Amino acid sequence: MKNLSFETEFEPSHGEAVPVGENILRVTAPNPGPFTFHGTNAYVLGSKSVAVIDPGPDDDAQLEALLAAIGQREVSHILVTHTHVDHSPLVRRLAGITGAPVLGEGPHRAARELHLGEVNPLDASGDHDFLPDVALKHGDLIEGEDWSLEAVFTPGHAANHMSFALSGRDILFSGDHVMAWSTSIVAPPDGSMTDYMASLELLLKRPETTYLPGHGGELEHAREFVRALRTHRKMREAAILARIEAGDRRIDDIVKVIYRDTDPRLHGAAALSVLAHIEELMEAGRIVSDGPASLEGVYAPAEKS
Repeated sequence: MKNLSFETEFEPSHGEAVPVGENILRVTAPNPGPFTFHGTNAYVLGSKSVAVIDPGPDDDAQLEALLAAIGQREVSHILVTHTHVDHSPLVRRLAGITGAPVLGEGPHRAARELHLGEVNPLDASGDHDFLPDVALKHGDLIEGEDWSLEAVFTPGHAANHMSFALSGRDILFSGDHVMAWSTSIVAPPDGSMTDYMASLELLLKRPETTYLPGHGGELEHAREFVRALRTHRKMREAAILARIEAGDRRIDDIVKVIYRDTDPRLHGAAALSVLAHIEELMEAGRIVSDGPASLEGVYAPAEKS
């Protein structure tokens, strides 16, 4: 796969459990939108006893669908990839009903400290009430009755983003880090492009070739897709640098050019993505600013020594 191509054909089957692998059910929440596609995917893993990955938003219909998928089986674990409000809030009600422990990397947090006077534009999208019963670290093993998951720390989209590799099955539950339908939003200070790119490199070293993501359908030939995604991000960075070298000084000007074919509803998210690349370019010493990287900043190429 030389070019990045997305798979936008997907039937969410809201309210129903869809088999997506041996002893794996997908339950898609009824929360479609420009950032959630057809809704957030929860996964029920196991046969006699099960784990639930990313229950979803605090929604009565989603809770009812999940409980129907679980049936009379014990829930041994509830796992969370990250703490955005479309993924983790339903945890509290599901844990209260099932008594299952909640596992995740940690509470919601920004990827870096906020600059003086900076406001996190995505603060409302964070589930600030989330607190896991068990805090996971990279490489931790979570074992159920007939399955085992390895915690794979993949920050970038969120500072506490954790993917889960299904042992012996060539499957990675990739959350929002890698999805077949779209690129993931990386929006400072909530996320970090430097962390995101490092996490892509980490996945390229892993063996899994099938990803089950937080939105949309399964991703096959995943390593080829990740390589194309890495190239896409590097090309976007190069395009941003080229616009600055051509005389663009503000993020709004850059967005108007390189995202001119993007739905205008997504231009705010696009601006945050440009900011994420600008932070990385500033860290590399390739551009300079009149202050810390921000949406209102003025940028210029760094002087060549």
